[in-house]
Amino acid sequence: MSRLPITIATWDYDRVRALMDGRVRVEGCDVNYLTMPVEEVFERAFFHDEFDVAEIGFSPYLIALSRGVTPYVAIPIFLSRMFRHSVAYIRTDRGIDGPADLRGKRIGIPEYQMSAVLWFRGYLQDECDIAARDIDWVQAGLTKPGRRDKFPLNLPDGFPLVSRNDTTLDAMLAAGELDGVMSARIPPCFAEGHPKVRRLFPDYRVVEREYYRKWGIFPIMHALGIRRHLAEKHPWLPASLYKAFLQAKRLADAEFCEMTALKIGLPWLNVEYEATQAVMGSDFWSYGVTENRKALSTMARYSFEQGLAVRPVTIEEMFAAGNLSDTRV
Repeated sequence: MSRLPITIATWDYDRVRALMDGRVRVEGCDVNYLTMPVEEVFERAFFHDEFDVAEIGFSPYLIALSRGVTPYVAIPIFLSRMFRHSVAYIRTDRGIDGPADLRGKRIGIPEYQMSAVLWFRGYLQDECDIAARDIDWVQAGLTKPGRRDKFPLNLPDGFPLVSRNDTTLDAMLAAGELDGVMSARIPPCFAEGHPKVRRLFPDYRVVEREYYRKWGIFPIMHALGIRRHLAEKHPWLPASLYKAFLQAKRLADAEFCEMTALKIGLPWLNVEYEATQAVMGSDFWSYGVTENRKALSTMARYSFEQGLAVRPVTIEEMFAAGNLSDTRV
């Protein structure tokens, strides 16, 4: 029987390398696997429809799903997850001592709709009672002028958001034109030791652990998306992809446990691995719907509350049909 040729595009994660090198195969498929930075994957997938299967930002996906314009349908393979207390950078000369002091401040962001910023705004709402409208937002590229939204925003009239295409967030932060920046990538002025720029949470690891203990959520950034027409034409394909990506992640997970000769170049890897398990359990980076129901429902709520999704999105409509929670791999 002929195999279905598909092109898959993601970033080069440890949890996908078994698919890249052929140790794991996608049943029924001949795979052309491409790796590239996530911004490039998103740009080429959303604007140019280049890939059959691609890593997708989950916040833009929820926006598109709420509007009925999703060229991709998600599979609950969460390729990128990250606590996001580290994304907030502030000027030290603006009287900002903690998150509550961000109310009324002028904060720069690369994209209002990006997943990292969505999660941090949700944290401000739930922990500090600071709504999105309580901050003045400035959207611009971090280091290059201009960055476009993947989908039109659904913000109310008068919402405090402006876009700047003539400068960068890094330049404005360094010059004092912004009180802070929220960015998944580190602003160069911070990396270079600007004397008046620091992280909002210098020891963000401690704050993030407490966040997990309180809420039980490991934030989702990116999922795997399959072209909707392919999922409809080949209804077996989403389950085959789910099974293969889960198997590849399990092979990567096993490498954390290899202590005779470290496969990953961190000298205290075993200590960090054991400490993470102590806080988050053994399957701390879980795939599937059931295991992530709280994170998914919270993200959907944030999307609607923050003027991104035009209606509340349910978990039941987020993912392709089929058995996508079979862990017997």
